[in-house]
Amino acid sequence: MTEIFDRSIKIAPSILAADFAAFGAECAAVEGQGADWIHVDVMDGHFVPNITFGPATCAAIRPHIKGVMDVHLMIAPVDPYIEAFAKAGADVLTAHVEAGPHIHRTLQAIRGAGMRAGLALNPGTPAESALPLLDDIDLVCVMTVNPGFGGQSFIRSQVEKVAALRAAIGDRPVHIEIDGGVDPSTAPLVAAAGADVLVAGSAVFRGGSVDAPEAYGTNIAEIRAAAEAARG
Repeated sequence: MTEIFDRSIKIAPSILAADFAAFGAECAAVEGQGADWIHVDVMDGHFVPNITFGPATCAAIRPHIKGVMDVHLMIAPVDPYIEAFAKAGADVLTAHVEAGPHIHRTLQAIRGAGMRAGLALNPGTPAESALPLLDDIDLVCVMTVNPGFGGQSFIRSQVEKVAALRAAIGDRPVHIEIDGGVDPSTAPLVAAAGADVLVAGSAVFRGGSVDAPEAYGTNIAEIRAAAEAARG
């Protein structure tokens, strides 16, 4: 999907917190309630201690997503699977800098396959590791929890990392995405520091369902309003 770059706040619900038996309907429901992107957490049980989805799931939900499908690979290695996720319809494909020794090659391959390239940083990885790569990416994802499971507590020390990355990015058309523990109390912290894409799982899906999605809209609106207010 072609999208004009801007730094407005975008809410990206993570389907990790959705009803696994109704992914397509859940994607349509949260988009209908104001979600900007749909975030798909791919985990392999090796790079992280959990197993979730693969290209087949992405291909299955793609027809139900009107906007951006944002696929976050928490796997190693990455390169053998890039083409499969491109064929499955991913718009953004994010790889971890920690996942392999040749991250430039991986990012180039992602862009070469027609997707936007994302780079993720674990909480223990410094902002400096992304600096040589800023011209090779379209998004940097700052993990504000340790990757592998949803529902974890926000690691506040990562806010300084967000600010450092925002300063380094300058005028480059690179999104800063936050993944982990985002809710109306933490969204202002990262938005004020320079983030513009906020991934939220339980904070979006809490209290709603496919048959009663209004809670999704309320949750999305609260996160967005809190983030936008912090920007002044």
